[in-house]
Amino acid sequence: MQTAVAKNPFPIPRRVWLIGLIVLLACFRFAHVHLLWTDEDYHIAAAIQILHGKIPYRDFWYDKPPLSALYYLAIGGYSGWLLRLLDAAYVLAACWLCYKIARRWWSEAEAFAAALLFAFFMAFYLPTAVIPFAVDALMMVPHLAAIYLSARRQPFWAGIFAGIAFLVNAKGLLVLLICALWLWRDCLLLAIGFAIPTVVSAGTLYFLGAWPGYLEQVWRWGLTYTEGSPLAHPIELGIIRTTDWLGFHSALALSAGFGFLGFSRGEKWKIGSWLALSFVAVWLGTRFAPRYFLQVLPGMVIAASRGIVVAVHGRHRKVASSILAICLLVPFIRFGPRYFSLAFDDLRGQSPNWIDVNLDLDSQDVAQLLKGMSRPGDMLFIWGYRPDIYVYTRLVAPGVFWDSQPLTGVPADRHLHVTDAIYGGPAAANRQKVIQTHPTWIVDGLGPLNPRLRPEVYPEIKQWMSGYRLVGRTKVSLIYRRE
Repeated sequence: MQTAVAKNPFPIPRRVWLIGLIVLLACFRFAHVHLLWTDEDYHIAAAIQILHGKIPYRDFWYDKPPLSALYYLAIGGYSGWLLRLLDAAYVLAACWLCYKIARRWWSEAEAFAAALLFAFFMAFYLPTAVIPFAVDALMMVPHLAAIYLSARRQPFWAGIFAGIAFLVNAKGLLVLLICALWLWRDCLLLAIGFAIPTVVSAGTLYFLGAWPGYLEQVWRWGLTYTEGSPLAHPIELGIIRTTDWLGFHSALALSAGFGFLGFSRGEKWKIGSWLALSFVAVWLGTRFAPRYFLQVLPGMVIAASRGIVVAVHGRHRKVASSILAICLLVPFIRFGPRYFSLAFDDLRGQSPNWIDVNLDLDSQDVAQLLKGMSRPGDMLFIWGYRPDIYVYTRLVAPGVFWDSQPLTGVPADRHLHVTDAIYGGPAAANRQKVIQTHPTWIVDGLGPLNPRLRPEVYPEIKQWMSGYRLVGRTKVSLIYRRE
């Protein structure tokens, strides 16, 4: 890689200030301490099921790779301060890896720039993308670790971390491909490293009797979900959302582009292939959810760190610094005020007046009612996709199914608006299984929002629920107790 612009530009006091700023940016998420976001609640609820002795895929439906649920076991499946502390620590771990990658290729200036940029953009973007640590966010540390070890030419350990990335998110296969392109002479060691965590995981699932469920829930359901995109014009939407992402991340886009102009041939090949395959991961499935772009963020941060250092040490440093400041102000002004608003609401003890969290606030209301009525040992089933209720109540489902997606065949990303099933045949069989269970409580969190998918639409579910009595309601949920 290229010679550094400056070997030691930061005296110790300045380094302390920079580290403090990185930590402060990582801690912005504490403003969300009383909220849960879609997807993180699903994995926390899965961790609670595991803590009750249930095995994923065998004892409860879980359509994500196994490490996503195990991550939240570290905090006992609790939300609140422990959750946000864990996530802040995860962001700092990723910042450290960004620092290590940039420091290995260039200088300490690029290293601190990379860490700062990562922490900044993990705070100032759409909350649905950067606050919940679901599979796309959780994959970033093993992703960065695999890249760093590839840069150090340690193929075995790069394969290990690529395998861990795969056990968090199936898109980890593209991380493996990046490492293979960089280390093609050492592909055998890379493959051996990748095989170790994946084979151990598969063997554990097989030994526990969870392997058939894993294939059905993660792969069959996952591939069916990927093929059944609800978007009418996915390519057009992909262009729009990619443009939007680049707009809010213009500091990265412009700096990375400027950095590329001065990259060596080897740097262009490595970073270019990293970014290209990361964008392929974003476009897979043609859904373009904001969180999918997290796979691009690490590579963009590293490329931009070099461009920024070269620009601010160049002939036109004042112009470059001004452009960079303006580009960073855009996401700060757009997304920053919400953190202060949430913190102010917390201090006043008020619920946030924010449409994005209305469903979570309703789930908190449901949980309050259930806590006042439930007893130890009670079981809960939720019709709809409301795993946050499991988190707030810490109740578990009596059987394999704990939400209505595998029972209706309609995924949660569309079941508030449509009724078209992508998993119709297996869903009908699953409904026959769920009516054999007898939860103490049933919460209908979908019917009031989409009456065409209310439980009574399905004859077997309607008959099953005839043994339950409506005992409470919130704005968009109905609570039934077994008689």
